[in-house]
Amino acid sequence: MQKTAGEIAEILHGRIEGDETVVLNGLAKIEEAGPGDLTFLANPAYELHLYKTRASAAIVADDFKPVDLLPEGLNLLRVENPYTAFTQLMQWAAKKAPIEYGIHPTAVISKEAQVSDQCHIGPLVIIEAGVIVRDNCEIHGNAILSANSKIGESTTIHGGVFIGKGTEIGSFCIIQAGAIIGADGFGFAPQSNASFAKIPQLGNVVIEDHCEIGAATTVDRATLGSTRIGKGVKLDNQIQVAHNVSIGQNTVIAAQTGIAGSTSIGANCMIGGQVGFAGHISVADGVKIAAQSGVTKSIKESNSTWQGTPASPIRDYQQQQIELRKLVRNKALERIDQMEKKLNG
Repeated sequence: MQKTAGEIAEILHGRIEGDETVVLNGLAKIEEAGPGDLTFLANPAYELHLYKTRASAAIVADDFKPVDLLPEGLNLLRVENPYTAFTQLMQWAAKKAPIEYGIHPTAVISKEAQVSDQCHIGPLVIIEAGVIVRDNCEIHGNAILSANSKIGESTTIHGGVFIGKGTEIGSFCIIQAGAIIGADGFGFAPQSNASFAKIPQLGNVVIEDHCEIGAATTVDRATLGSTRIGKGVKLDNQIQVAHNVSIGQNTVIAAQTGIAGSTSIGANCMIGGQVGFAGHISVADGVKIAAQSGVTKSIKESNSTWQGTPASPIRDYQQQQIELRKLVRNKALERIDQMEKKLNG
């Protein structure tokens, strides 16, 4: 990075309290930072680390007031929102060099595909007939783009990704390594002889602009119509999105969540890890669901928070847990068992 504290203050529209000329070489967590590092304090729970940090500078809020002596040589960079500022700085530091356009000689591209000459196509990539790849895309090694799929401009497809036939991916998306987009949904019809006949999956997957799909996440194609991921959605690693699911814009979902078929999740939702959704239900906009919850029915209250299995409003869930602990603590269940034994003679 190698920027002075003053130069970084200009980038973040902040102000330095200390030495503007100190050179900062890297970014680090507050408890691990050393000389030459820039760190930040956003969560009050970490404030004690600030008084022990070896960092050369720390991003803090405009209204931050130290309650103890700061380490010698620590300079403060005051901004309106430290977390947002540090995120912006990380994005700036992570900016990569312009992509090198070109097609690796081992890539296999159909003559019936339309691939912009302003793209990077890596080794052993397969691009089938009818595929369209727009400008400034990166398609990395061993990715497969099946027939008639479409990739919008400035989208990155990482190594080992499979894109099923007819999939449409928007612009400025990131598909992380090993993701499977557009494989068949889980559709089987029970037969009179107790076997199951496969139901053809004739739909597709549509991923709108500015989405990110995590590593090893699977998004199944629709039986009919589209499985749809809305603009700005962020999916973590190892998530299962079943056929005909729809996810509203700017919703974020953490790892190992499973969403059964034909479920609709609204916009601006926040879903914790390992949440399970039953099929054919809907979730309103702005809903938050705590990790490891099981959502078995539709949630109609916008901007509500749910927890537990089956999921219930979080205050109801917390009250249930309090009452259960009271029962255990007071040995109520044991006393009830003894009373039953006496009554039954």
